[in-house]
Amino acid sequence: MKRIILAALVATPLAAFALGPDKDFKDCSMKGSRTAKKTDLMTQATVKEDAAKKAAQDSVGGGSIVKGGIEVESGCLVYSYHVKDTAGKGQTEVFVDAGDGKILKKEHESAMRAAAEKPVDKTKELAGKTKEATTGKPSTNQAMTNEKK
Repeated sequence: MKRIILAALVATPLAAFALGPDKDFKDCSMKGSRTAKKTDLMTQATVKEDAAKKAAQDSVGGGSIVKGGIEVESGCLVYSYHVKDTAGKGQTEVFVDAGDGKILKKEHESAMRAAAEKPVDKTKELAGKTKEATTGKPSTNQAMTNEKK
């Protein structure tokens, strides 16, 4: 059973990648780079985070935001928020254009799918923290090693 779940977790992102660019993002107003730091993406966005959160919640009729933030999806600069359904039947991922605040896409996710995404989300979170921490300066360990030489 664990092997099936693991295979599904690995196959899902690969299947999404194989489908090519998402047609829902063809009309986005801002492009972004996947390699840019979140702080840089935030300065590029003309829509502020609070306004994007409100737009996401309003688009699904309320609910609470479980997770999300600014990111680059299919080359577009967007805010992506997972809004928990008020009825408790899963959540909806809402993509808000970071340039004009329009809703680009909404995807309903069942509670099972949301649970299956948790390991992927944790990996993305760790990768994001690593990217933000990388500034081109030597790490503390490297600096101490250089001082000893």
